[in-house]
This record gives sequence, C-alpha cells and structure tokens, in this order.
Amino acid sequence: MISYDEFKKVEIRAGKILSAEKIPDTDKLLKLSVDFNETAEMTSPEGVVTQVSKPRTIVSGIALYFTDPQVLVGKTCMFVTNLEPRTIRGHESNGMIFAISGSDGAFSLLEPQTLIPLGSLAG
Repeated sequence: MISYDEFKKVEIRAGKILSAEKIPDTDKLLKLSVDFNETAEMTSPEGVVTQVSKPRTIVSGIALYFTDPQVLVGKTCMFVTNLEPRTIRGHESNGMIFAISGSDGAFSLLEPQTLIPLGSLAG
C-alpha cells in the first residue's frame, strides 16, 4: 500500500488525444499524441520568440481494445503526467493513460463527464 502523502505526488491531468497509431511489430502498443495545453518557446531565425503547442507522446498497451485507433482521436481522457519518461520499443513515453479492464474483457478509459480545460489537474 502507498500512503496518502505518496498518492498526493501523482499528477492526474486531462488531455486530448490528437493522434493514435499502432506501433509496428507489436500487438498491444499504441503511440498517442496528447494535448495538455502545454507550450514551448520557439525562436525564428530572425530572433522572434513565439509560444507553440507542445503535445506529449504517450505509449500505451491498449491496442487490443481498439481495432481502429482513430476512434481515440478527439477524446479527452485522464493521464498521469509526472512519471519519469520511459522508452518503450524505441518510443519515449511521457505519461500514462488511465484505463481499466475487467476479467470479463470489459474495458474503459477514464474520461471526464463534462468539458474541462486541457491540462486541468485532478484534485
């Protein structure tokens, strides 16, 4: 078991899936591009600094539940966002999607019931 103080360290944020694709030569893995409303600064050759959207890559073992990964595109789901990056089959993953599966084969993603801003922190 973990203590409540340990659990409080977990960042759970809402993110919108921008793209989803199977990772070749695997049965279970999908590579997701997820928008958490995070930005990065880019500097043009002329020295102009602008803010650009910076989606994260999340690798997840949920491909068996989605014969067409495109059904995930546009969904807002909940993700753990403060895990150390992990390389899985050559792809760096920067988070984990919340999902649950039952022994009867039932499967569900954790999706907010109302519209909430991307990047919102569960609390």
